[in-house]
Amino acid sequence: MRLKKLLIASLAASAVVLSATAVPASAAPAPKSYKNCTELNKVYPHGVGKKGARDKTSGKPVTTFRVDNTLYSYNDGGARHWGEYDLDRDNDGIACEKR
Repeated sequence: MRLKKLLIASLAASAVVLSATAVPASAAPAPKSYKNCTELNKVYPHGVGKKGARDKTSGKPVTTFRVDNTLYSYNDGGARHWGEYDLDRDNDGIACEKR
């Protein structure tokens, strides 16, 4: 009888932990390929870059871009996704960077 109570308590505790850590599928929006920089900058004002990217510029580099490898890959022109556009024209790892 004691083993049965212990097993039930253990299963209940596991269910609570699992339900607290589960992330719904709708929590993270799917990456989007934007048609041009004007559209991308409406959502991400300073652009989107991959981790470790550095802005190629002779002036002050942009450092406030959104870091997201997946989102960048949908907008870098690598033709990996249907309808993808090349929004990283200087190929520095940041699409549509601006201050």
